Amino acid sequence: MYVVAVVLPPVQAEFGVDRANASLPYTLMMICLGVGGMWTGKLADRFGITPVLWVGSVAVTAGFVIAGLAPNIWVFGLAHGILLGLLGSSSTFAPLMADTSLWWNKRRGIAVAICACGNYVAGAFWPPVAQWGIETIGWRHTYIYMGIFCGVCMLFLSFLMRQRPPLVSQNDASVSDSGFISSQPFGLQLGQAQLLLCVAAIACCVAMSMPQVHIVAYCADLGYGAARGAEMLSLMLTCGIISRLVSGWICDRIGGIRTLLLGSALQGIALVLFLPFDGLVPLYVISGMFGLFQGGIVPAYAIIVREHFPPQEAGARVGSVIMASLVGMALGGWMSGKIFDLTGSYHAAFMNGIAWNLLNLTISGWLFWRIRASNRNFT
Repeated sequence: MYVVAVVLPPVQAEFGVDRANASLPYTLMMICLGVGGMWTGKLADRFGITPVLWVGSVAVTAGFVIAGLAPNIWVFGLAHGILLGLLGSSSTFAPLMADTSLWWNKRRGIAVAICACGNYVAGAFWPPVAQWGIETIGWRHTYIYMGIFCGVCMLFLSFLMRQRPPLVSQNDASVSDSGFISSQPFGLQLGQAQLLLCVAAIACCVAMSMPQVHIVAYCADLGYGAARGAEMLSLMLTCGIISRLVSGWICDRIGGIRTLLLGSALQGIALVLFLPFDGLVPLYVISGMFGLFQGGIVPAYAIIVREHFPPQEAGARVGSVIMASLVGMALGGWMSGKIFDLTGSYHAAFMNGIAWNLLNLTISGWLFWRIRASNRNFT
């Protein structure tokens, strides 16, 4: 999911496109990943996770290989969108979190957090490896070898996940773990609550994508070089692993919506710190802080869905919210590039991310207030 940010500078140079168009493959991948998560979630609800992973392993291999052979930015972008996004990554991200949430009750938060750490472990490992590959054998060969490695590993691991989660009883489906009726999450209709969560997910991930997608290009523009930016991205995502595990532990104690509210507030603080500090050491520090602050936000949505919505619909509903978060990542990645093209700097792009983060903070705060109000009425 994150390697395309590392290859952004050489891809832009080779295909002769501007920063916004060079960011388009990431945008297409994230949008298609989100859309794909909706139908892969439904398929996992019906048939189990293993057949979905088989499709994903083939698509990931084909996507990286075709992107590595792409003659222009459009083929490169379509390979990311259709194969790596719609069919590839969508087979693992939302379906695995939803499936994991059905196996656990007492420690569901930390279980989902461990599952969700997978893409951040990859984000910590692959950027420096990809950067080394780009400098040694070129980005095209790097993509091809990565595709073969990832696809084969996914295929073999999928055979270890053939057991279906235990069936959820009708009694569990009627009342959520927090004590609220699942047909009225946050005191709202199911569709209204789902829509608010989706808007919140878009908003937080528009803000989140600014550093994640553009930190490599930002460092190159500041004169520090793409390699330093790849190291910052790796540091950011390594700290995201810690954040997700700690957030999962916190989530088990204070619930999903409070964890979302906390993560949103901290992410906003980190984004603000990017504005006055652009030295090399401060950027390393802030990148680490950003990873520590934002890593637990997306898994919190899976917990919120499991706590407040019918468990039998977990795959489809988690897929929808994750789709919204990835639309936000896609929109934010492209929007930041477009703002850079218009202004010639990333200062306005950071301001745009802060504004979207405030929208997420407002929605999550309002939902928390609704829970408090519903709890008072319930008692």
